[in-house]
Amino acid sequence: MLHDNRSQYGTVSKFLHWSMALLFLWQFLKLGDRINDGEHWIGQTLVPFHGSIGLILLVMIVLRIIWSLTQMNNRPPHEPATVWLVKLGHFGLYVMMVLMPLSAILLMVGKGYGLKFFGIQLVERGAEIPWAASLGEFHSPLAWLTLIMVLGHIGAALFHRLVKRDDIMQRML
Repeated sequence: MLHDNRSQYGTVSKFLHWSMALLFLWQFLKLGDRINDGEHWIGQTLVPFHGSIGLILLVMIVLRIIWSLTQMNNRPPHEPATVWLVKLGHFGLYVMMVLMPLSAILLMVGKGYGLKFFGIQLVERGAEIPWAASLGEFHSPLAWLTLIMVLGHIGAALFHRLVKRDDIMQRML
């Protein structure tokens, strides 16, 4: 089943959701870079790809937004009492998923570092752009906020599964 339907999400939605979840987990490993100045296995093997994975996530979120807009009429219904909370939470996650890579691009280009994708220089090193660097400084606080929102998302899914014992989580599995 490629498309979403009223009872569950389709293959495309599930693929985008779970592949992005794994890539976000990889991205959050960057927070471990603060331990011992990144002088450990994670800091030396996975963290160097942080920027490249971020660019992949930016492309995936754009695709996910487009796909989501085409599936609006096929989505499973939510409880009327909490539909506003669900929509607000998902909207917040989408905003964070867009702002994170954009703020990183602003930071890298704004500080004059340029932009590389798996070793391929996309934007050459250059002069600093103070306004871009300034906006890019929001990247780290946005990362913490995104982590909190993702943990809230996971918590809500587990609440539905373990406390309410409904099929909300099954729709995406």
